[in-house]
Amino acid sequence: MKEDKLGKVFNKLLKFLHINISEKNERLLLQIFKFVIVGGTATVLDWIIYYICYNFLHIEPLIANIISFTISVIYNYIASVKWVFDVNKEKSKVKIFIEFIVFSVIGFLLSELLLWLGIHKLELNAMLVKIGSTIIVMVFNFITRKIFLEK
Repeated sequence: MKEDKLGKVFNKLLKFLHINISEKNERLLLQIFKFVIVGGTATVLDWIIYYICYNFLHIEPLIANIISFTISVIYNYIASVKWVFDVNKEKSKVKIFIEFIVFSVIGFLLSELLLWLGIHKLELNAMLVKIGSTIIVMVFNFITRKIFLEK
């Protein structure tokens, strides 16, 4: 992973806090931090679109989730490949994109299942269920992207 401004700031912060970790763990922590930033902005985008679709446009929650997911995953792909993951240069860009989309769709289906269970079966608040499902899917996304984009 190439050193960028955030990486330099992150390294200075670790030194300032007298945190000594291996270079490998330092890179992993920086990568997780970047993933959280990208994922966080994608999540905010997802939630805003979901909220607008559900509350203002009165679109059924599962359909609103499809719309919000599609827009946020496009942003997430671009930012993740350019800034977060040290993408394997030996893989074709098409293969990388397909893997990203496949695991994003699996994460999306997991999100849909959690929304369906929480909203329609447990009758919980739609926005609270969306928050919970987002946390679970973010963990899934980091693990799968780390494994498949960088191998």
